[in-house]
Amino acid sequence: MASSLTCAGIIWAFLSFLCAAASCVGFFMPYWLLGSQLEKSVSFGTFRRCSYPVRDESRQMTVMVEQCGRYASFQAIPSAEWRICTVVTGLGCGLLLLVALTALMGCCVSELISRTVGRVAGGIQFLGGKCSFSEGMGM
Repeated sequence: MASSLTCAGIIWAFLSFLCAAASCVGFFMPYWLLGSQLEKSVSFGTFRRCSYPVRDESRQMTVMVEQCGRYASFQAIPSAEWRICTVVTGLGCGLLLLVALTALMGCCVSELISRTVGRVAGGIQFLGGKCSFSEGMGM
């Protein structure tokens, strides 16, 4: 297998893949915020939640659903800020994954990544990282 990457480029490709994978796992896991409600442990993120309260109309009371899952719809995400965070973080994860997979293909295919393509990929990767990680830091 011929590669279009230097030794530094191959290291960049594998580190990019590891960072993109970690970012995507963090996005999909519902453990951004932890707490308790109705004496039950709860957690949620922008995309999923665990142990959440729902209104039981037949018994006229609030009960805890003790399972993890996605929100029923985009509008079910608690606030507009969380919806924006979901979109921006998801976009960032997608960009990071796109660059990482392209870089890994560059390890196997000769003449796939030139100096210019590498620079553009680095810029896209920077933008993806900024989108993924700035949401947790308040931009």
